[in-house]
Amino acid sequence: MATFQADEHQHVRYNPLKGEWILVSPHRMKRPWSGQEEKSNEDPIAEFDPKNPLCPTATRGNGEVNPNYDSVFVFNNDFPALLENVPSPPVQDDPLFKMGNASGVCKVICFHPKSNTTLPIMSIEEIRKVIDTWVDETASLGKTYEWVQIFENKGAIMGCSNPHPHCQVWASSFLPNLPRIKDIHQREYYQTHGKPLLMDYVSKELLKRDRVVVRNPDWVVVVPFWAEWPFETMILPRTHVLRFTDLDDQQRNNLADIIKKITTKYDNLFKVSFPYSMGFHGKFFNEWSEF
Repeated sequence: MATFQADEHQHVRYNPLKGEWILVSPHRMKRPWSGQEEKSNEDPIAEFDPKNPLCPTATRGNGEVNPNYDSVFVFNNDFPALLENVPSPPVQDDPLFKMGNASGVCKVICFHPKSNTTLPIMSIEEIRKVIDTWVDETASLGKTYEWVQIFENKGAIMGCSNPHPHCQVWASSFLPNLPRIKDIHQREYYQTHGKPLLMDYVSKELLKRDRVVVRNPDWVVVVPFWAEWPFETMILPRTHVLRFTDLDDQQRNNLADIIKKITTKYDNLFKVSFPYSMGFHGKFFNEWSEF
């Protein structure tokens, strides 16, 4: 029988953050392909469009007019998935039909006043202002809510409804499933091995170097060993931090640097403004933890 080679033979890989096994079938890359190939057909985006509700001085869906902002601009989402004050559902005795209370706040953070600008095009100084806003929102919302999720969907194909550089912040009274599962497995790893899972992982990836995409003194971008999606990457700190609020001045600058570098690499893959979903998972706020 042939000797196993990871880049040749099918196998499963364990995702220690989720406790799941991922099927890897590298031999399928050799199959002939005569299917559809998408061509880049991007229409140029105007720098300013008065009908775009995220532009400076534009009128949003609720009738409010944006200020003539020249940097980062934050406002409460006009169509939020979570509201602060809503009735709680009744207690259900049936274990198959349970409901629980969900309250929260949803915000929009515009990165830049120009609609035709994206993170890889922005300067490191401009991205740093975005990161400072992430820190401020995390600190402020974390005083009230258990979970603060910052995420960006870039491109219409990823569900972005407005062609303008922006992300969203969802703060919720409950811990969503994915971070809850990741927290459970990181706790188990720490109890077994005496060190944080992701710190152990990033140190080993730096030694192997096979999956390191880009790095700087404070951050590393890797293709996860357990990657599920094409072009999936993770941005990991090189020192142990729990949340955005833990980052010092240098770490914030270097996070801006690493975000610019990895998003530029994405754009250069196919010479297009690359669509993606990006989110940050930190420690939730209702208790102290090592992870």
